[in-house]
Formats: sequence, C-alpha cells, structure tokens
Amino acid sequence: MPFMVLLTKNASRDLEELYAYIALQDAPRKAGYVLEQVEKAFSKLSEFPERGAYPKELLDLGIEEYREIFFKPYRIIYRVMGKTVYVLLIVDGRRDLQALLQRRLLHS
Repeated sequence: MPFMVLLTKNASRDLEELYAYIALQDAPRKAGYVLEQVEKAFSKLSEFPERGAYPKELLDLGIEEYREIFFKPYRIIYRVMGKTVYVLLIVDGRRDLQALLQRRLLHS
C-alpha cells in the first residue's frame, strides 16, 4: 500500500519561491521544468519512502528522523511518520544548510 506524500506549508512556499526565482533569473519555461522534476522526485516517495539518505548536517548531530533525496542541486528533506511522508524543506543544495535545517526542522 503506497504512502501518502504531503507538503508542509514551508515546503509549498519553498516550491513557490524556487519557481519565482528561476522564472525571474532564467525563464518561466525552465522554472516549470524544475518544478515538475522536483515534484516527480518527491512523489516517488509514496512507493519508496526509506530510500533517502540522512542529511549529513543532522546526522552529525545524531538526528536520524529526517531523510533527503535530490533533484540536483535541490535537496528535498522529509520525514516518514506512520504511512505518511511529510516533505519539510526544498532548498538549493549549494547553500550552507546547517542553520537553515536547525531553524526549520528542529525549532518548528
């Protein structure tokens, strides 16, 4: 039985901001393609939610409840709870993520 994949409000906002940034800096067509590929990546979690790796920044802190998958350079951070996958964060992996992950995941 497939898992349900849900986006948090923050993850939805991340997608909107990602689209707007790429559309402005490059082209709306490319922004649409990136958005489609990111959505495709996290939709596959309904079948294989445990396939993601532990984010290194959190693993270094001993935290193993979050996982991540990629549509390079974008990182999709999620958590599996029961039969539901919660997508929590979608971010450009070229950023320094330590503070962002701590603020968004550990203090929410």
